[in-house]
Amino acid sequence: MTRFNISLEEGVDLVLYAINNAWGGEIFVPKIPSYRIVDVAEAIAPGCNHEIVGIRPGEKLHEEMITAMDSFNTLELTQYYVISPSIPLWDIEEYLKKYSGSRVAEGFTYNSGDNPQFLSVEEIREQIRLHIDPDFQP
Repeated sequence: MTRFNISLEEGVDLVLYAINNAWGGEIFVPKIPSYRIVDVAEAIAPGCNHEIVGIRPGEKLHEEMITAMDSFNTLELTQYYVISPSIPLWDIEEYLKKYSGSRVAEGFTYNSGDNPQFLSVEEIREQIRLHIDPDFQP
């Protein structure tokens, strides 16, 4: 089971970027790392017995921020993916040129399980220290 990880600072940066760069109707999706739930357990309680209880009804194995159907309207920028409106309110080619972007391949998906960037157990511990508890020691 995997999830995406976004810090408060990254979330604020995303909002400020969208405010300053939105052309209207697009959805900004940040390129952020994923983590495995079992790695979070190991980061918090190393060496402990971690019982796998299975998936709960309705729970997803991975988060999916961009589906294959979204791929037809998805653009890739350096730090973000942009899902443009189904009926564009602006010139897509002009947008791509301005932000040095490109279209993603048809069928592209962005989910926490296939993400090329995963946090290690030690990186998860560091995130906990930095953003939650500076005195955290597992």
